[in-house]
Amino acid sequence: MNTIQKIELETAKLLINGQFIESDTQQWQDIVNPATQEVIGRVPFATVQEVDAAIQAAQDAFATWRQTPIQARMRIMLKLQDLIRTNMKEIAKVLTAEQGKTLADAEGDIQRGLEVVEHACSVGTLQMGEYIEGVARGVDTYTLQQPLGVCAGITPFNFPAMIPLWMFPMAIVCGNTFVLKPSEQDPLTTMMLVELAIQAGVPAGVLNVVHGGKEVVDRLCTHHHIKAISFVGSTAVGTHVYNLAGQHGKRVQSMMGAKNHVVVMPDANKEQTLNALVGAAFGAAGQRCMALSVAVMVGESKQWVQELVEKAKTLKVNAGHEPNTDIGPVISQRAKARVIDLINSGVEQGAELLLDGRDVQVKGYESGNFVGATIFNGVTTDMRIYKEEIFGPVLAIISVDTLEEAIELINANPFGNGVGLFTQTGATARNFQNLIDIGQVGINIPIPVPVPFFSFTGSRGSKLGDLGPYGKQAVQFYTQTKTITSRWFEDSHEVGGVNTTISLR
Repeated sequence: MNTIQKIELETAKLLINGQFIESDTQQWQDIVNPATQEVIGRVPFATVQEVDAAIQAAQDAFATWRQTPIQARMRIMLKLQDLIRTNMKEIAKVLTAEQGKTLADAEGDIQRGLEVVEHACSVGTLQMGEYIEGVARGVDTYTLQQPLGVCAGITPFNFPAMIPLWMFPMAIVCGNTFVLKPSEQDPLTTMMLVELAIQAGVPAGVLNVVHGGKEVVDRLCTHHHIKAISFVGSTAVGTHVYNLAGQHGKRVQSMMGAKNHVVVMPDANKEQTLNALVGAAFGAAGQRCMALSVAVMVGESKQWVQELVEKAKTLKVNAGHEPNTDIGPVISQRAKARVIDLINSGVEQGAELLLDGRDVQVKGYESGNFVGATIFNGVTTDMRIYKEEIFGPVLAIISVDTLEEAIELINANPFGNGVGLFTQTGATARNFQNLIDIGQVGINIPIPVPVPFFSFTGSRGSKLGDLGPYGKQAVQFYTQTKTITSRWFEDSHEVGGVNTTISLR
């Protein structure tokens, strides 16, 4: 059975034209375990020359890769999903060490990416064109879904397995070549997945990896060989990528920030609802774009708040690799300082702090970036803890009298990533899903991320670009439609006179 080769944790390598190489850069950044502050590796900020070499390798490989039979590309994806499944626990350990999330969350991170790889195995159906015979006498029209060329992906720190697997498998299985820039904060997990892709049979130059910061991102956005860029991350960087790449003629999808709400109706199943709220708000230390940020309690459901607090108090904060851990550390000391600052602002602006996670101490991990579950009640829409994406284990509670008030409040928020509704009334759910102006809606589901047969459909301030990652929309994003209109004559037919008027009638 094929298994992953040992990766040197001391240095994150570049992948250029099928070779894992050490960067020549003079600029490096430490990879830090967020639970211990231990330096577990280093990541290079690639030089412009190295980025250009990766792009050129992808450009050179495209001519051959685009001609590779689609079944051969699918078989590579079948092999890749098998290798990921075989090595999941080992990858999860590295993910936990460099990102901080619990081992269970780490395996979930990998599993959600694996599902996209599995879906890529069906690209033969997804990439089919259309055909109509006889649009005019003797004339047929059909479409081809052809690859774009060299594509690029820029991924965030919070899902170092899932988000890269949203990108490069779908891109390359459609016949493109790819240059990936992982987060510089936790690139080791991504590199393990990339090594597995090479083991699975991805040819030299089809998948390349460069590391770095703004300079590398800008080079990807402006290089003339790059045809499309997929980005997931913060609103500030996502807007920059969308604008810069768009100005240079790239096709761009940019998944950005969020402020996700869940509406709780009085008729909801209380126990299931409260458990769902706790998991959605505090899982992954609140560091996911689909994390629950705001609970909108409607009518009598506001009386459930104290029970919610009591459930949150039972969550165990510890290093991610420790057993029975519910909340691991946030990614960095800087991230912790920002979360604490926002919690402080909530207190200063008059919100009622029901559960305070600022001073959590974890025995044996006193230097870790830990923030415990934090709950505010009486939050108003002018407070920073409502307006800003906290990206930490902080839940804001707002109480309203009616569903209509809840819908109005949510639709007024600039973000549109996800929203949930908890109720046992079908008419209420149907009314809500029709009127709410959010891209992804969950009914009795707090984190409504769709399975890969569909696509991630955040909207408004959470997304720039028309098409989302994975699913059918990813195939549309990574291909261009070519329409062929054809007419054939038999040799025995006489050739008529010249006709300068083209007509299909």
